[in-house]
Amino acid sequence: MTKRRSRGDGGLRWSEARQRWIAEATVGYTPAGKRIVKSASGKTKTAAKDALKEILRDYEDGVAIAPHDYTVAQAVRDWLTYGLHGRDEETVKKNTSLANTHVISALGARKLRALSADDVDVWLADKAKTLSTRTLRDIRSILLRAISRAQARDKVKRNVVRLCEVPSGKAGRPSKSLTFDQAVSILDAAEADISTMGAYIIVSLLSGARTEEVRPLLWSHVDLVGAPKANPPTPPHIMVWRSVRTGGDTKTKKSKRTTALPQRCVDALKAQKERQSVARQEAGERWQEHGLVFASETGTELDSANVRRGFRRVAKKAGLKAADWTPRELRHSFVSLLSDGGVPIEKISLLVGHSGTSVTEQVYRHQIRPVLQDGAATIDRLFPGSAA
Repeated sequence: MTKRRSRGDGGLRWSEARQRWIAEATVGYTPAGKRIVKSASGKTKTAAKDALKEILRDYEDGVAIAPHDYTVAQAVRDWLTYGLHGRDEETVKKNTSLANTHVISALGARKLRALSADDVDVWLADKAKTLSTRTLRDIRSILLRAISRAQARDKVKRNVVRLCEVPSGKAGRPSKSLTFDQAVSILDAAEADISTMGAYIIVSLLSGARTEEVRPLLWSHVDLVGAPKANPPTPPHIMVWRSVRTGGDTKTKKSKRTTALPQRCVDALKAQKERQSVARQEAGERWQEHGLVFASETGTELDSANVRRGFRRVAKKAGLKAADWTPRELRHSFVSLLSDGGVPIEKISLLVGHSGTSVTEQVYRHQIRPVLQDGAATIDRLFPGSAA
């Protein structure tokens, strides 16, 4: 006679209708006191026993109620829906695009419980053929966070993405900077431009502010006069205190700074104030006053696409190959021009709002001119050789 299984060990039965062995185990109770039964099946009794053992192991591990049909796509979509609250709209848009294009399309149909570290390694290696290392990090992060969220809700035992490293991807387009002659050309083209973008480019290039700091700049944070009779005198300046980031904060605490304005910036901003006054009158009731220095035709904040198109239009007039340049490279050019002009890296670091010179050296290593001769020049001066 077949021995009865102990209470709590689940049970096996043959289903005539399905022609399969069915494994069942009670894994908990609902708030109403109804049993939660987890079931699995196998063509053979041995296969059904193995399935039952897995159910009981999951029960002991606390993931017994995890759905067997929960997929990677569902985990990622749940994270996109509930895991990005409070994030900037652009951040949500970027993550959604990367998730749909690279994660869900490749791994979405895979059952989350069945996803292995090998699957993730193969996926990343395949993506490394066409994506940059930065993008590979982003898509791995999306999958990692989606599975972490599912893990916290007992839908999977472990996060296999933690076992996988990001391979080296395709080399991205390196940032570059304008030469002195190119900077002169684009400044001349910007000054000749009668739109808001001309002043935007001049301020970005000659102040070193990030493009995401220039877009939300307020007139209340601009002083075009300064205090020339003060002791010491205060020059015209802008207060870089805001950014388009979530909450309006700058990238770091050190990024919040006050920057003196060169005369060409002062002239450009005075012209911009007059231009905006005319635009306000022409817009009439359509104008939305936000106090922005660089606003659209109705007073609203410019978005990144507006700026990129406007910048490339002016760059083309300056004789540059517009598609090869982006607005953020105005800041790179600012660093490069100061470095070529002999400004010490310590001062450049303060002007661009970095927490220290190491950040400046790392981010703008191609723009900073190496100073190798200082030590040798000093020694030659102190201990001149025969050729001196």
